[in-house]
Amino acid sequence: MTGRRSILVTRRLPDDVEAWLAAHFDVTICAADAGATRDELAAALRDCDALCPTITDRIDAALLAADSRVRVIASFGAGTEHIDLAAARRAGIVVTNTPDALTDTTADLAIMLMLMAARRAGEGERELRAGRWTGWRPTHLLGTSLTGKTLGLVGIGKIARATATRARGFGMEVVYHSRRPADVPFRRVESLADLGAEADIVSLHVPGGPETRHMIDAAFLGHAKPGCIIVNTARGSVIDEAALADALRDGRVAAAGLDVFEHEPAVHPDLLACENAVLLPHLGSATVETRTAMGMQMARNLEAFFAGLEPPNRVA
Repeated sequence: MTGRRSILVTRRLPDDVEAWLAAHFDVTICAADAGATRDELAAALRDCDALCPTITDRIDAALLAADSRVRVIASFGAGTEHIDLAAARRAGIVVTNTPDALTDTTADLAIMLMLMAARRAGEGERELRAGRWTGWRPTHLLGTSLTGKTLGLVGIGKIARATATRARGFGMEVVYHSRRPADVPFRRVESLADLGAEADIVSLHVPGGPETRHMIDAAFLGHAKPGCIIVNTARGSVIDEAALADALRDGRVAAAGLDVFEHEPAVHPDLLACENAVLLPHLGSATVETRTAMGMQMARNLEAFFAGLEPPNRVA
């Protein structure tokens, strides 16, 4: 392939990424902060050489069934459940993602959520800002320490492993559950239920999709270790949010730290009402360094594809 190619980018990206793309392609960036509409996605598939969506852009089989000029979808983000990969293959469209760049940043955030939830930091800040803090006292907002606690990882991919490395620095024991054993220095727990019964903190590191939807449900929470903490930096669909809110209200779960939600940007109203839930607006990879690295990884996938080479992060 030769010549200057046209691409649609569905959201604003860091300045350095946009500058690189503009120097190499004819770039259109969606003006709306909410990203591309379905009509804009359909038009891009029909009229552009490449589409650069984010994880919030749903590219389903119906969109991909139409005749398409696009030959490569270079997604900004590690997850790919927003794209029907089988439909893309049928349409002859290559799909790439941006793994690895966000591993350390997301692991950092998982540890931050553990600390905030365990030490009741969100409750304390809200109290202080509202002018309700009456001064230091020995029994005020007592949380729990991470040292000596057991961290249960659901999934054992790169972010989970990076989280485990950090957790061991806090003196935590680490166990994990996954369908297959991994070559890691942590003990594998055979079933998800057994992990829940053992772990003081459960941290989720699995992809979204039908296989993992609501794997943290009322049954899991009912048999989990009393007073445990649930942390999610994976996908919101992994948790039954109504069931988690119930467990937070009645104290079966001491606290939760959530960066992702099933119906983003909407958050389940029962979770919003839980003082013992730390809720963040999907900040897992939100540093300048990481988002720029993700953008440049996306750019390298495009560059390789249009040079006739195998993109380094091809998933379909």
